[in-house]
Amino acid sequence: MSLFTRSSPPPDTTEGEADADGTDADGTGMGGPFRWRHRFPRAARGVTVGTTVLAGLLVLVALLLPNRLERLSPGSFLRVPAEGVVLAGLLLALPARARRIAAVATGVFLGLLTLLKCLDMGFYQTLARPFDLVLDWILLDDAVDFVGESFGRTGQVLAVAGALALAAAVLVLTTLATVRVTRLMVRHRPAAVRTTLALGLAWVVLTAFGAQVSGVSLATRGTAQMLGNRVEMVRAGLRDAREFEKQAAVDAFAATPPDRLLTGLRGKDVLFTFIESYGRTAIEDPDMAAQVGAVLSQGTTSLHEAGFEARSAWLRSPVTGAGSWLAHSTFLSGLWIKNQQRYRSLTTSDRMTLTSYFRKSGAWRTVGIVPGVRRAWPEGEFFGLDHIYDSERLGYHGPYFSWTPVPDQFSLEAFERLEHGRAGREPIMAEVILASSHNPWSPIPRMIGWDDLGDGSVFHGLKAEGKDPAEVWKDPGSVRTEYRRAIEYSLRSLTEWLERYGDDDTVLVFLGDHQPVPTVTAGSTSRDVPVTIVARDPRVLDRISGWGWSEGLKPAKAAPVWGMDRFRDRFMTAYGSPR
Repeated sequence: MSLFTRSSPPPDTTEGEADADGTDADGTGMGGPFRWRHRFPRAARGVTVGTTVLAGLLVLVALLLPNRLERLSPGSFLRVPAEGVVLAGLLLALPARARRIAAVATGVFLGLLTLLKCLDMGFYQTLARPFDLVLDWILLDDAVDFVGESFGRTGQVLAVAGALALAAAVLVLTTLATVRVTRLMVRHRPAAVRTTLALGLAWVVLTAFGAQVSGVSLATRGTAQMLGNRVEMVRAGLRDAREFEKQAAVDAFAATPPDRLLTGLRGKDVLFTFIESYGRTAIEDPDMAAQVGAVLSQGTTSLHEAGFEARSAWLRSPVTGAGSWLAHSTFLSGLWIKNQQRYRSLTTSDRMTLTSYFRKSGAWRTVGIVPGVRRAWPEGEFFGLDHIYDSERLGYHGPYFSWTPVPDQFSLEAFERLEHGRAGREPIMAEVILASSHNPWSPIPRMIGWDDLGDGSVFHGLKAEGKDPAEVWKDPGSVRTEYRRAIEYSLRSLTEWLERYGDDDTVLVFLGDHQPVPTVTAGSTSRDVPVTIVARDPRVLDRISGWGWSEGLKPAKAAPVWGMDRFRDRFMTAYGSPR
């Protein structure tokens, strides 16, 4: 006979709460499928202890999990979390009903915290920054599209389903684990109180002495700091909206008459060309410098023989790893577009962009070659483009190369066929996006004869020669190699096009939009991208002689570095009429 009846619970168990093994206080509350516990008590005890240990470990992992992959190490989980001590004390102090509610709420919170840390890991690996709780949700939709375009519809469905299932599992398991650990503490209240006090004292002592093992502090309040940073990020986002509105209202050229805009380029075809992920790493990383440098040197020589000269420098991008549209809009608007909130504010305003001013002058037809656009793009009108050629309007009938819908060489040949090569046309200002160097950099097309491009069907065979991105991404070294090869392809496409089709009235401005992902930059924190102006008419480069840019397609290491938002006004000043 039990020493305790249903009306008199054991001293260590609060009335109405189950034991840690899921049975009632008298051990007889569970029947049916749980009857095996009474038939095999030793096994049941082992399952109970094992499950409780796993629950405790899961709670500890949720509290101590870093939000950056490079900080993930065994030492990260051998620390005393201040948040855990505080939560334990709070749960022990609450009455039974409030404790049950708090335990569930804490478990859900720990699950959401774990998911946020996982999002941070992904964002740090791609964008070198944490996930923004206010502004970054739209990027998850872009990530889903990227997976589908890189790995196919099946891969997309499996990835999304797996991510949702994993998120649900994390929330459920952290909640169950927290409830189980709370019940264990209640059953052994005196020991739990002593342990909590001891851990609290240990945290204070370890913090006071700055105790560390292998550079990792043994006492931490990292979760509290992370949450505090997120609150500040939200506040900063709200302040930023007001600050950006004031900045956008200032435009030095808003009152300039059309006939005084860009007069130094009248009669010229001006191309602003963005090369995806073309960053400083491609030129200066020891594993890439020789090969990419050779392509730039060969391009400089070939273009010089064709009568062209070039000047190059660096621009600092507002983003790294991804977010091309933010870099494009920064370059064109003369404003620092560092997040989606600013982008939305910009594209719904009446701010004039560099391309808009070309159209306002009335001296150019403005077009966009944007093969990465696959859906309606209402922002095209904001950027002042008379006509937009997206991936469906370039006449391409070949395959996608992972994310890239149209190879760069074909995009440039299509521009020649559709616009630049037309007889009797007016001068053109074109925004051209070269996307073959977009992540995941495999498979990569190769250069073929320009006369062999046809409708792009030839690329089916070229794609089959390429590498599987899933295999490439198993090894960071392979990723870096394929990135380099993609940049070389984009540069060759552009320089060969200019050599083949450029003339005395061609002015080419080309630049990178941002650095590649951290897997490629290998620890570099630079956000610099190359920028180059190429022209055959010497008067074009004479106007920027005071900029101090280096000669050739490759910017010197010590060449000037401007914020990308400074280019618009400097360019318009250099090529406009004196006031």
